[in-house]
Amino acid sequence: MAIRRNRRAGVEDLWWKSVTVNGETEKVETKLHGKGKRWRGRYVDAHGDEHTKRFARKVDANDWVEEFTVEHATGTWVDPKRKATAFSVVAEQWYATKATKAPTTIAGYRSLLDTQVLPRWGDTALADITYEDVQIWVTGLSKSGKVTKDGTKPLSPSRTIQAYQVLDQVLRYSIRAKRLAFNPASDIELPRKADPDKRYLSHEQIRRLAAECGRFHTMVLVLAYCGLRYGEAIALRGKNVDLKTSRIRVQTSVTRVTGVGLVEGPTKNHAARSVPIPKFVVDELRDRLDGSDPDDLVFPSHKGGWLPLGEFRWVFDTAAKKVSLDGLVPHELRHTAASLAIAAGANVKVVQQLLGHKTATLTLDRYGHLFADDLDTVAAALDAAAEASSKSPAYPLRTRDGFEGRPTLRVVR
Repeated sequence: MAIRRNRRAGVEDLWWKSVTVNGETEKVETKLHGKGKRWRGRYVDAHGDEHTKRFARKVDANDWVEEFTVEHATGTWVDPKRKATAFSVVAEQWYATKATKAPTTIAGYRSLLDTQVLPRWGDTALADITYEDVQIWVTGLSKSGKVTKDGTKPLSPSRTIQAYQVLDQVLRYSIRAKRLAFNPASDIELPRKADPDKRYLSHEQIRRLAAECGRFHTMVLVLAYCGLRYGEAIALRGKNVDLKTSRIRVQTSVTRVTGVGLVEGPTKNHAARSVPIPKFVVDELRDRLDGSDPDDLVFPSHKGGWLPLGEFRWVFDTAAKKVSLDGLVPHELRHTAASLAIAAGANVKVVQQLLGHKTATLTLDRYGHLFADDLDTVAAALDAAAEASSKSPAYPLRTRDGFEGRPTLRVVR
């Protein structure tokens, strides 16, 4: 069994050594005198492994050893061999830990690694990744981010941020794995995502759009009045629709995964929710579900199975043009559901549950401007309170006017 050495550090002179002759100490040349660099720094780490490095100057050797000492004292020391690992090696280890994520999430990570992150950082040692290089890379993605094998085009701010987040997560994993002491990708300036104007349809516009959508008439109503995501809608089965209580139980979602196809999994926030169904939509769903089995899809493809987005959009896009809603996308029906619920008096927590947002803050960030009328209510309440206060008997005593005609108080010293 090998003896574990205690942690220690120091600097030694490889050219000269001290010897004792006749009781006196003197310097003599070593066998290495004049060969290579004179000074050698050495330390034994917490694992008992020895590390050495030669320097031409003693001061440099001392600085190297001192750096080791400080890093150990602060808990930031990392084995140089582990810091020298190529980024690609750690990235694949990190990716393997994501096997329990949703298929779409895993596919997204793989795509970002292969097209954006690994081409730039794959061969770079972890220790060689710097803040400056990461910032330059992030800025450059918006100008020439690689998106195809045949060429390049700028990445959107959203895609740029996603690429950065993958890099950041791998580096954070490296810190936890004791391969890095700090994250060189911290505090990077990221591009701002544009906040596109949301389009909210009126009841009349929804009615006309649904009428033009033919066999997707009921589906359009469900999207516009129940706030489901497209993937949640096509995953609905008869057993998820309770016509007696006018509720839809949203439990799963269907998403297209690159190289796999349509895949069913949990909802975006991995949480089931119940959403209300307006009575006229209940009537539409009752006719649609009449005679179907509980496990049958509510909105299947004409070939059976889950409804591909392309099949739906072929009808939806044409219908939108006919009713002068060019460019409308299905997700805007979800925005419409939020606006109609707010207009009907729903508070932010109700809208949060309707849409399946993780927090009410997210709901307010996206739809808070639709609650703007509440500001007028607050202003009116403040006016009423101020007016009531002015009619109080004590009001003159709290104002300048209340002291007119009274004798001035004289200070007696």
